[in-house]
Amino acid sequence: MLIRWAFAVLLGLLAGLWTAQRPGDPALFPPEGEQAAIVVHLLDNGFHTDLAAPRASLAVGDDALARAVRALPPGDWVRIGWGDAVFYVEQGPISGRLPDGARAFFRPGGNPSVVMLDPDPVDPALLPEKTRATLSLSPDGFAALRARVASSLRLDAEGRAVIAASRPGDDAVFYASHEAFWVGHLCNHWTAEVLNAGGLPMPMVRSLTSGAVMRAARTAEQRAAELDLSDAGD
Repeated sequence: MLIRWAFAVLLGLLAGLWTAQRPGDPALFPPEGEQAAIVVHLLDNGFHTDLAAPRASLAVGDDALARAVRALPPGDWVRIGWGDAVFYVEQGPISGRLPDGARAFFRPGGNPSVVMLDPDPVDPALLPEKTRATLSLSPDGFAALRARVASSLRLDAEGRAVIAASRPGDDAVFYASHEAFWVGHLCNHWTAEVLNAGGLPMPMVRSLTSGAVMRAARTAEQRAAELDLSDAGD
């Protein structure tokens, strides 16, 4: 009986962890009717999520993130991602990178990580709808989202973002991050945390998968649209 009880408690705890949700912040998302919304896109390649944000909005100010964005090659949009400092940067066939992927997931103590900033001249709104979620953030919501990205950067003694890697023939620049990459804090967890900082409700453990993050973002945007229609009707 004791074993059954303990097993039931364990299942309950696991279920609670799996369904746990970070609440949104209605003061940040969605934007109020009179506010000028800032549009960002959540991009999903099937297992990894990136954000795409307007370069002009990211480049405001004089912090390390703003300076890094202004130093990028041309492109009105910037794709933002986070991942393992080796696996995320390399682009070889996935079949040949499985051992390194296992290392990134399960290495005790975690792994060094990087923040990717990749300038893009193409408006993400032109991408297939199944690969993106389009989100309208309030100015304060975007500022909070931006601050969460900036907080990931590791800075040098002069307060500058530290370039960790780049790829030949690729405009993406990878900046060192002070956060550890491991199975408990993967790329999609990071994206969910960034979106949650911007005011969106996001799953915690379930953000392990890109699909869970996409569903949460689409649900939040849909509810925001319904709220906007309701307010318009009033």
